[in-house]
Amino acid sequence: MSRSPSFAVKQELSLKTDLESLQQWVVAFCIIRFDLEQGQLIEECYPPGSLSNEEELDVAFSSFPDSVSQNQNRSSIHDCIFFFRIQRRKSSEQRNVNSSEIVEIDDKEVSSNSMKDKVINRRKIRNDTKQLKYLYGYVFNRQRHDERLRRGGEQKSVVILSHNPYSSVFRPLLQIMGPLYFDLGKKALEHIAAYVSMWPAPVPGKHMELPIGNALLKVSLPPAHSLSFEIGMFEESASAMAPFLPNNQSIPQGLFHDSDIFGTFRSILLQLWLLWELLLIGEPILIIGPTPPQCCEAVASLVSLVAPLPCSIDFRPYFTIHDPDFKHLNSLREGDTFPPMILGVTNLFFLKALRNIPHIVSVGSPALNSNQVPFASRSAGRIHGRPEGFGLQQLSLKKFSPSSLLSAVKLRRDGPLCLMTEHKEAVWSTYVATTKPDTSILNRLIDAGMLPRVEESMSVVNNEILRRHFLELTTNFLAPFGPYFRATTPSEGSLPFIDPPPLPPFDADEFLANLSARGVGKFLSKRMKSNWLDLYKRFLKGPNFMPWFQRRLTVAEQEQHRLWRQARMKADIKLLISKMPELEVVDYFNAIERHLLGEIQVIAEKYF
Repeated sequence: MSRSPSFAVKQELSLKTDLESLQQWVVAFCIIRFDLEQGQLIEECYPPGSLSNEEELDVAFSSFPDSVSQNQNRSSIHDCIFFFRIQRRKSSEQRNVNSSEIVEIDDKEVSSNSMKDKVINRRKIRNDTKQLKYLYGYVFNRQRHDERLRRGGEQKSVVILSHNPYSSVFRPLLQIMGPLYFDLGKKALEHIAAYVSMWPAPVPGKHMELPIGNALLKVSLPPAHSLSFEIGMFEESASAMAPFLPNNQSIPQGLFHDSDIFGTFRSILLQLWLLWELLLIGEPILIIGPTPPQCCEAVASLVSLVAPLPCSIDFRPYFTIHDPDFKHLNSLREGDTFPPMILGVTNLFFLKALRNIPHIVSVGSPALNSNQVPFASRSAGRIHGRPEGFGLQQLSLKKFSPSSLLSAVKLRRDGPLCLMTEHKEAVWSTYVATTKPDTSILNRLIDAGMLPRVEESMSVVNNEILRRHFLELTTNFLAPFGPYFRATTPSEGSLPFIDPPPLPPFDADEFLANLSARGVGKFLSKRMKSNWLDLYKRFLKGPNFMPWFQRRLTVAEQEQHRLWRQARMKADIKLLISKMPELEVVDYFNAIERHLLGEIQVIAEKYF
């Protein structure tokens, strides 16, 4: 695959990389080669010393497609893009100061004192980033088949490592960087790093334009409320978070907002509402796809399905037997509770190794055979090779045949182990969903037609329809919690310098009793069975509720603090004091003094 025609390196660019700016986006760039005798080897890691030895092994093992999942492709060159998510691991011993900790500062810009402070702050930022829990790896893998080589071929992976789940940024960046590396070698890493270090800091929830050479990446970043607290304490406004349905649909509402829901689950669309509930209550799910891009896209699509609710359970878009967590999962016995995780795998061995996992989803087509990277701007990682055309007959909404009914019964009876002999798209779960599939939404989906370009554009439209529906479904589900996040303002004529009243305390039993008496609302009542209260009970006990509720509560408290601070700034103190007895004036003075000291402390912590 040749270099992207839309990219050219600017000759005048200085190759000096600002490492601090780079780390706002990227932890490291890696080149990994599969050696026939030694296995996966990291050839390059830039900046050097960014990973511990254990992390290097984890990244290397996660950066190659499983050989079992790739045996259908015998073309001379095969490129694919996928991503993984692994836990960061501390180094077994303290490393010496490496290049990522060396900071060069222009003496003309700062004095010696401010230089010292700047170095300390920069090192503090780097030390903080090493404590982050997860690392995302975005992989451009190239397999080159040549009978003249040992074992008939070779493969290498170009990997971008980041603490940020910015697929809309790193996938198109890989489309430039991957081919460029195979043209220029190591120099390509330095070029790309230099450009990325010139980018402005990421602004969650905003559209950004990021230049790479003569190319321009136009991307939308996921909102702050969908990101983990550990990624960065971005400012969040109450208006930008659930439970209120956003007016501007062009702004992303959650992670992986550009994932291809329609293309990924095209053959099992009726199961989307079941999968939405499983994600909502935090049930463990195993997703099996023939290739890493397909299982990654399925995991990303499921995570995006519950937006604007942040997914607080652990998800692994591409999980292998080499992952350190596999040993624990494989040791679970019959009857043990499987931890809440979403695992994307290609190796069928997991069907036996993780037999305790209660929900299994099989997606994708094994007929993928293309030397092009499966990526589209709005439907990233789109699955090629599927049967063309889309009609309601495939959904069995209008017409049920005896043969299709028998096939469904046989599929359920055989269980997921039938995938060992033939790949099929299906869902195996004993969970009975409360939410009914919305046939009106499915009827709005457009037939993709026969031409790839038509199919791609129709897939974008269909994704918008599905994403809008599930966004509305989730928002309405979370709406009953709204009163707990309602910030108050001082009443007219009252004293804004007293402490604001606390937000209503949450009691699960009281909430459920009130909800049962009041009802779930018109939108959900038409789409859920009569046992809808059970879904709320499961949600309250699940792993997604408390992190979302606490975060939402924090934002509401900050909003209330802002409103009362604004009222204090506008208050006419002379007028208020003139109406008070002397003792109240003293108390009022003490209250004002306390708030002023608090303001001074906040400013001191922010700037010193």
